[in-house]
Amino acid sequence: MTAEPWQTAEIPGPTKALVITKPEVVVAMVKKAKRPILIVGHEAVDSDLGEEKLIDYLIRLAKTAKIPVVATAHIVGEFVKRGYSPAAWMPVVDITNRLQDVDWKGLDGKGQYDLALFTGLPYYMEWTILSSMKHFSNLKTITLDRFYQPHATWSFPNLSKKDWNENLNILLSKIGEK
Repeated sequence: MTAEPWQTAEIPGPTKALVITKPEVVVAMVKKAKRPILIVGHEAVDSDLGEEKLIDYLIRLAKTAKIPVVATAHIVGEFVKRGYSPAAWMPVVDITNRLQDVDWKGLDGKGQYDLALFTGLPYYMEWTILSSMKHFSNLKTITLDRFYQPHATWSFPNLSKKDWNENLNILLSKIGEK
C-alpha cells in the first residue's frame, strides 16, 4: 500500500515510509525493540481521541509498554498534572540530535535506542525531524500521528479521526498482551 504526504508539495525522495495497514505492526515493532523511546510534541495536549486527549492515551501506552517518554516544548507540565513524570524534557531538535549521536548512551546511560516513536509535533516540523533521522541515523522511526509522514520508517496513512482512534486503541490493547 502506498500513501501520499499530507502536505502534497513536500517531496520525500525515492525512499518513503512503509505504511502501517494494521496497528499490530507497531505492536510487533515495539515488542521486538530492546530500547524504544517515545517523543511527544505539544499537539498531544490538544488532539482529541474521542473522550480523551492524545496525551492521556500516550501516558497509558508508555506505562503499558514501559517506554521512556521525552516531553518536548512546554508540555512537561501537562504530563505532571496528570500524575506522570516523563523520563526527560527537552526541545525536539535536541533529542533528535542526541538520537543521531552514535556516542550518546541514552537518557539512562544504558545505550542507544533502537526505535523512536514520534507524535504530537506539527506536521512540517515532524517532516524535517524525521528527514534528519532518515538521512543521519540508523534508528528505526514510527510516527503515531494520523497523517502520513514519508520520512519515518513506518507511518499510518492519512486517516480520519475515527480510524486513527480505532488504530490507537487496538495498538494499546494488544501492546499489553504477552
